[in-house]
Amino acid sequence: MASELETEVQAIDRSLLECSAEETAGKWLQATDLTREVYQHLAHYVPKIYCRGPNPLPQKEDMLAQHILLGPMEWYLCGEDPAFGFPKLEQANKPSHLCGRVFKVGEPTYSCRDCAVDPTCVLCMECFLGSIHRDHRYRMTTSGGGGFCDCGDTEAWKEGPYCQKHELNTSEIEEEEDPLVHLSEDVIARTYNIFAIMFRYAVEILTWEKESELPADLEMAEKSDTYYCMLFNDEVHTYEQVIYTLQKAVNCTQKEAIGFATTVDRDGRRSVRYGDFQYCEQAKSVIVRNTSRQTKPLKVQVMHSSIVAHQNFGLKLLSWLGSIIGYSDGLRRILCQVGLQEGPDGENSSLVDRLMLSDSKLWKGARSVYHQLFMSSLLMDLKYKKLFAVRFAKNYERLQSDYVTDDHDREFSIADLSVQIFTVPSLARMLITEENLMTIIIKTFMDHLRHRDAQGRFQFERYTALQAFKFRRVQSLILDLKYVLISKPTEWSDELRQKFLEGFDAFLELLKCMQGMDPILRQIGQHIEMEPEWEAAFTLQMKLTHVISMMQDWCALDEKVLIEAYKKCLAVLMQCHGGFTDGEQPITLSICGHSVETVRYCVSQEKVSIHLPVSRLLAGLHVLLSKSEVAYKFPELLPLSELSPPMLIEHPLRCLVLCAQVHAGMWRRNGFSLVNQIYHYHNVKCRREMFDKDIVMLQTGASMMDPNHFLMIMLSRFELYQIFSTPDYGKRFSSEITHKDVVQQNNTLIEEMLYLIIMLVGERFSPGIGQVNAADEIKREIIHQLSIKPMAHSELVKSLPEDENKETGMETVIEAVAHFKKPGLTGRGIYELKPECAKEFNLYFYHYSRAEQSKAEEAQRKLKRQNREDTALPPPVLPPFCPLFASLVNILQSDVMLCIMGTILQWAVGHNGYAWSESMLQRVLHLIGMALQEEKQHLENVMEEHVVTFTFTQKISKPGETPNNSASILAMLETLQNAPYLEVHKDMIKWILKTFNAIKKIRESSSTSPVAEAEGTIMEESSRDKDKAERKRKAEIARLRREKIMAQMSEMQRHFIDENKELFQQTLELDASTSAILDNSPMVSDMALTALGPEQTQVPEQRQFVTCILCQEEQEVKVESRAMVLAAFVQRSTVLSKNRSKFIQDPEKYDPLFTHPDLSCGTHTGSCGHIMHAHCWQRYFDSVQAKEQRRQQRLRLHTSYDVENGEFLCPLCECLSNTVIPLLLPPRNIFNSRLNFSDQPNLTQWVRIISQQVQALQFLGKEENTSNTASSENSENMDVLQLPEGFRPDFHPKNPYSESIKEMLTTFGTATYKVGLKLHPNEDDPRVPIMCWGSCAYTIQSLERILSDEDKPLFGPLPCRLDDCLRSLTRFAAAHWTVVSLSVVQGHFCKLFASLVPNDSYEDLPCILDIDMFHLLVGLVLAFPALQCQDFSGISLATGDLHIFHLVTMAHIVQILLTSCTEENGMDQENSTTEEELAVLALYKTLRQYTGSALKGMPSGWHLWKSVRAGIMPFLRCSALFFHYLNGVPSPPDIQVSGTSHFEHLCSYLSLPNNLISLFQENSEIMNLLIERWCHNNEVKRYLEGERDAISYPRESNKLIDLPEDYSSLINQASNFSCPKSGGDKSRAPTLCLVCGTLLCSQSYCCQTELEGEDVGACTAHTYSCGSGAGIFLRVRECQVLFLAGKTKGCFYSPPYLDDYGETDQGLRRGNPLHLCKERFKKIQKLWHQHSITEEIGHAQEANQTLVGIDWQHL
Repeated sequence: MASELETEVQAIDRSLLECSAEETAGKWLQATDLTREVYQHLAHYVPKIYCRGPNPLPQKEDMLAQHILLGPMEWYLCGEDPAFGFPKLEQANKPSHLCGRVFKVGEPTYSCRDCAVDPTCVLCMECFLGSIHRDHRYRMTTSGGGGFCDCGDTEAWKEGPYCQKHELNTSEIEEEEDPLVHLSEDVIARTYNIFAIMFRYAVEILTWEKESELPADLEMAEKSDTYYCMLFNDEVHTYEQVIYTLQKAVNCTQKEAIGFATTVDRDGRRSVRYGDFQYCEQAKSVIVRNTSRQTKPLKVQVMHSSIVAHQNFGLKLLSWLGSIIGYSDGLRRILCQVGLQEGPDGENSSLVDRLMLSDSKLWKGARSVYHQLFMSSLLMDLKYKKLFAVRFAKNYERLQSDYVTDDHDREFSIADLSVQIFTVPSLARMLITEENLMTIIIKTFMDHLRHRDAQGRFQFERYTALQAFKFRRVQSLILDLKYVLISKPTEWSDELRQKFLEGFDAFLELLKCMQGMDPILRQIGQHIEMEPEWEAAFTLQMKLTHVISMMQDWCALDEKVLIEAYKKCLAVLMQCHGGFTDGEQPITLSICGHSVETVRYCVSQEKVSIHLPVSRLLAGLHVLLSKSEVAYKFPELLPLSELSPPMLIEHPLRCLVLCAQVHAGMWRRNGFSLVNQIYHYHNVKCRREMFDKDIVMLQTGASMMDPNHFLMIMLSRFELYQIFSTPDYGKRFSSEITHKDVVQQNNTLIEEMLYLIIMLVGERFSPGIGQVNAADEIKREIIHQLSIKPMAHSELVKSLPEDENKETGMETVIEAVAHFKKPGLTGRGIYELKPECAKEFNLYFYHYSRAEQSKAEEAQRKLKRQNREDTALPPPVLPPFCPLFASLVNILQSDVMLCIMGTILQWAVGHNGYAWSESMLQRVLHLIGMALQEEKQHLENVMEEHVVTFTFTQKISKPGETPNNSASILAMLETLQNAPYLEVHKDMIKWILKTFNAIKKIRESSSTSPVAEAEGTIMEESSRDKDKAERKRKAEIARLRREKIMAQMSEMQRHFIDENKELFQQTLELDASTSAILDNSPMVSDMALTALGPEQTQVPEQRQFVTCILCQEEQEVKVESRAMVLAAFVQRSTVLSKNRSKFIQDPEKYDPLFTHPDLSCGTHTGSCGHIMHAHCWQRYFDSVQAKEQRRQQRLRLHTSYDVENGEFLCPLCECLSNTVIPLLLPPRNIFNSRLNFSDQPNLTQWVRIISQQVQALQFLGKEENTSNTASSENSENMDVLQLPEGFRPDFHPKNPYSESIKEMLTTFGTATYKVGLKLHPNEDDPRVPIMCWGSCAYTIQSLERILSDEDKPLFGPLPCRLDDCLRSLTRFAAAHWTVVSLSVVQGHFCKLFASLVPNDSYEDLPCILDIDMFHLLVGLVLAFPALQCQDFSGISLATGDLHIFHLVTMAHIVQILLTSCTEENGMDQENSTTEEELAVLALYKTLRQYTGSALKGMPSGWHLWKSVRAGIMPFLRCSALFFHYLNGVPSPPDIQVSGTSHFEHLCSYLSLPNNLISLFQENSEIMNLLIERWCHNNEVKRYLEGERDAISYPRESNKLIDLPEDYSSLINQASNFSCPKSGGDKSRAPTLCLVCGTLLCSQSYCCQTELEGEDVGACTAHTYSCGSGAGIFLRVRECQVLFLAGKTKGCFYSPPYLDDYGETDQGLRRGNPLHLCKERFKKIQKLWHQHSITEEIGHAQEANQTLVGIDWQHL
């Protein structure tokens, strides 16, 4: 079957390939009916090329299509070979000055905050780097795909529209020349023909809706029965649902189903089955049945293969057209003409219209192809961009309705092109005037919100997910409106005025439907049952906030428009409140002889709404009248006289009273929805058009009313009228034992009302209300934010309102009010307020929340105390009001106000009898202060002969009226100044009295001679002196008291010490003894220290006492006592690896005895250093396990540790651990107890003895294997084997350790084996001891690397956890052989030894180049006691250590000479002088001789010795650490300081000669033999002949990869990275491995792989290959560092990129330019070097439980 198919395909190919493009084109040129010819050609060939089987073959299809279908068209178009034709066209064409690059998903885009007309104007990276904007303030974002680069568009940029590349093309632009002049007539005609036919064909076939028949002119003669079951994308079903359904429906594997789902998601459709109609229909029914349960079913169609073929070719055609028009602007112009030409059916019949209107019926892939075509044709041709914009606006309503009902995301809808059209200022103006665009958008929007209540206001249903989804779509219309308004007109035509005002009318209609929506009624009695819907209304308000502001900005630009808009807005407000007094009974209020008519209305009993957009818009326009001075220029045109101030203030006042009552706790039963509404009303996102405008509206009303009337209405609305209008009400009120809540409520209401008055008089920082500019307003906001606490840039920006361009205006003024403090290694940069700005602090700033206000007050008082000032916080000096609002200050001196102040002060004076609160008094004092400041300002700025009408000081000096003869306000203040219960406010009252005197003086001076003034000052000064003296006296008394108390205390202490002498003596002695233990060298000070060998320095043993962290018992560490253990964490590591690609193929068979010098994977042990009893730990771990089992039954959450793998958290510090290390005494002293004779063998003798012992052991081993038959033979054989003298292989030493210590030795050994080899624990495996030695060696090596990278001394002060860990680990490794079978360890020793001293019985030993010498040294030294314990000839263990060390060192020197001594030229220092250099030259000659002169050249001795010293240093440093911890010899003080290389000190500590080469000379007889054997190894020969590599020394430290300084280059690199699995698809979450620099496609189905039977994401899989389980990644789109360890552990870490304000930007939300912070990157690198990644993750997951729930393995 298969072979037939193949031959068939080949046959097809042959017949197709014979078709010649040139001939076809020739035929078409002669044809009379071109359309018919072309269609016949397509009908015949398209189905033969496309869709020939179940899986598409894109390469082959494209090749054939180019040859047979597109080729002829190109020939026809050019009239010659396209290979020549197109380049000619290109040459004739002028290069475009527009860039027009269409962005890919995730590509970086740049917007200039200084020059862009609006935030949607962006540049691609290339243009940005070549433009002037790179030095401006720019924002960097990643594109969602689909927009294009605006470089070259003069309307998009205020300056610098061209980058260097496109600037060249602008030099000779003649205005709007016709691009067709560059083409010849016949090319134009032919192009026109072919474009018209092809474009029409593509549109027709893509919008074709029948599933099994083609358009008549494309039908084929013979039709096959082949169908596709085509699955379409929707945004409702999840990946999982689709994959599951497909597996059921078409019997595919999960991998295939994932492939299908990925393609459907990317291209919008994919055929999932190919065959006859029945076969496909069956799959369709299964899919529909399976997905229709909860939601609408997936869309599936069974389509005839020929239709799919034509549609695929249609798409190919559209992208072909896109590429052809790139050759010439003339071709582009022709395509635009063809597309926009009206068809025969009139309206909406052009090809472009047909495509746009069937947009929502097309699949994703088709949409994006034709959108791309529109962008590269219609939007790049300025003439046709206009015509297209008109078509777009005409169809706007239909396109939007399609979009709202469609379920695809905005970026796949044609409606998304609005951003390309509406943001062009000239187009937007044209569409407003000619197509009435504003009105269309608003009307369309209103049509989609159909639910209204009886009053015609919007009513929203419950905000379900579906509601929210629909509502989000409708909101995109608001965004379009914003685009249209974003660039303001500079000159107005009458046409524009008229159309804008029409749009304004429509907008008022919209606001009218919002005025009063979602009204609320106070719940009394029981709590509200259903929380009412409030979110939709606020979402709408938030979205409209900017539009409302922009409408006002437009109005402000033209006086005529402003006046008209004001009138219209007022009329609509009148309609809304037509009968605001209806049905409410009128009442008369009177206080202090003033009376006013109003209506009875209680906020706490009637309905009230927070949404009043019409009132607020009017308030905004009223301020503009003042700001633009229209109010003073044309008062006759304004209806100011018709205004009814009580009507204007009524609703905003109700709203503010509602807030006050909510604060007073009167609306508690209305639930959270109300609390949320109040919160948003004040929140920075809404307040500009809500709360702020309500304050403005009250200011507007109050400025046109008698202040007494205004205050009375206010008291009435606050429901406080009774309290202030009846004298002595307060007394009565408190004496009747009223309900405590009511008292509390009333107090809060009074406080809130006073706060409101402070705001009405004090808030004049909006241009138009006070005489200020916009910068002053922002400065004031920033000052008050920074008065709370110093803030980071991003916090500050969040607390300021943004305009429509996402700007807050902060950068322009911040320098004036704050200092910037740079960040350290953690944290972020912060701004601190300049001290001179503190005087502008206003405690009652109207944007403070309650919490912020108290924090600010606290902070400011603290500051004043620090500066030794009094703690009064007086009101700041305010700018004057604009004339329109000037009368507001009279509120402060009105009779009602004075009455309110007097009443409250009276309550405070007679404080016991009344219900009053301190904050009430504080507000009154603040108001008095404001009035005094105001009067002072008036007096200072008074003109000649003018009388100051503001006479507050006189009014407060007058006592009350006769009947009750109350004291004057001034008198009461003087009384209160000394009240003991008002300590806090004393300073403020003092300040008020002082200011009062100053004003009095100014008044007097202006009326009389200047003498009085002087007296006043003298008086004031004397009072000030008195004040000072008083303070001094108090301070003195306080000091004496303090001294007395201190003396008493020290006396008591002395007594106590005398009585408890013994106690104190003991503690002192204890201190001394502990310090002795800690100090490493109690007795050896001046003699040289030696760490190993017979000369080893003897250190007296110190006893070690430790305390268990679990049971707090203290115990001495002894050989026979119960074990004490350290919590430890063992992990595999590749931190030192020089070859990450190596990994163990079959762990069961792998032999780790020899470690390769590339250290491709090691086992690292770390510990937190906390000590427990072994049995306590066992109990603790069992309880952790039991808990885990219980938890598993309850709920499946991960913990931060994996109990099944033996992990637990250290009980004290919660550090992640997975085993424990036993604490031991130095093991060598225990084994080394035998007598030592004085004459120890030298190296040569020792090697011989050991070789004999090794042979004996091997012989015995063979014996045991061959004959276990008769013991008699055995004894005979014994005689044959000459045992070396004193060697007793039958002797087995007794294990000195207690049972519990032995158990712990086994436990830790097994854990190391399990982790290091990834095997199941097996304590009898011969590889266990090898893994223990390896872990010891690797951990020491990694510590040595860290110390040398950081230039720290080798034996400097190490953190004690590290020190304890290394000491315990080394001692453990040295003692571990005692719990392993002796013969196993001896076997290891023999094999290790044989690698240095060759032995014929081993074949496959690695050559000397392939052994890491430090691992070899550790293995030999630690395995040697197993041999030595059977040797009774008197050779000591120390001798063995020394000889092993010397032997390994010499091998290492040979290794270095063979691999690392290539001469760098030009370093020639001739005539080697020193003995080292001569010796090394001699050795090198020997090596040359043995390697047969394969060694290169003859370097100088100086160079050789330098190489040897450098190469061997790390080995010596590691050995020093190892022997220090093994034998406990303290380190010489010289090595404890950093600086020089310490080579000599190390040599003497390790008992090596300074001239290392002399080792060879002393032992030449045996060394020459050994060197010869080493050099004759085959691998050494291959290396020297250049056939293989070897590691050279010293090994370079591994570093994390180099990151670019500028983050955008990373983004760019990532945007060019496509997913390696799904062909050419852009990766959604490109992630960079910081260890090796690989880019991975994270968090997606396409790149999941299977690991140990589980599906894991690309990053997790990569950690296993690159970091053996741990990984450090940078998620490029999020700018987040990701730590992963294993499959279940991960955390996010702060990235090393900071913006100019010292902050990270995780998620790239702010878009400030980011630069690499080297220190932070070093910190991450250090975590990696220290193997702390897993620990860091553990701590993060413990601290933040949300991290535990993330499926890390899918990243």
